[in-house]
Amino acid sequence: MQTAQRRRFLLQSAALTVAGASFPASWAAGKIKPGERAALIVVDVQNCFIPGGTLPVAKGDEVVPVINRIATAFENVVVTQDWHTQGHASFASAHAGKKPFETTKLSYGQQVLWPDHCVQGTDDAALHKDLKVPKAQVILRKGFHQHVDSYSAFEEADRKTSTGLAGYLKQRGIKTVFVTGLATDFCVAWTALDAKRLGFETYVVEDATRAIDLNGSLDAAWKNMKAKGVKRIQSSDIDVA
Repeated sequence: MQTAQRRRFLLQSAALTVAGASFPASWAAGKIKPGERAALIVVDVQNCFIPGGTLPVAKGDEVVPVINRIATAFENVVVTQDWHTQGHASFASAHAGKKPFETTKLSYGQQVLWPDHCVQGTDDAALHKDLKVPKAQVILRKGFHQHVDSYSAFEEADRKTSTGLAGYLKQRGIKTVFVTGLATDFCVAWTALDAKRLGFETYVVEDATRAIDLNGSLDAAWKNMKAKGVKRIQSSDIDVA
């Protein structure tokens, strides 16, 4: 190869390397098209977590149109609901002298104490009225054990009690999950981390989530998810027909 040709080849190669390093893999390879072995998980898009609810996530209602749009790309959809008992152990009101967002020690470790929220059978616990996911095959309710909180859609906070979702997805032949909903730094992150640990290729659709961000919890959640191999994408990375 002549010197001029070699120089041109090296410059082109360097440009391609820089371009590849600058953009997410999903962009470089084209948009992601979920197939029959992929599932969308819609986490806790409930009135309690929407502005005006008992535990509102700032701008939580903004996830609804994003989820509705990308849901059309999926053959398999799972929806989760927080479904707490009255006087649940995760409620500050269940602990004398404690206030919301303080912590306490329960049998399984440290627990953030929340305002009473998503109590079974109340309108506060209902799914947001504008959420449109007609392909949803499963509505999974979690957090209904009185003495154990449940952030993850796969496993309760004691890290022992399974919800059964992993078995359901694996029996259906699902290999990849896309996690959306509320809140990024709690139920979404815990769901994504468990999905990855249980062997699913796992994406979190960032603009289809919103966070509580309690004492830096959002940054910590993203760092933890990245370290464990959870992929962070935008809804625009998904091929919506």
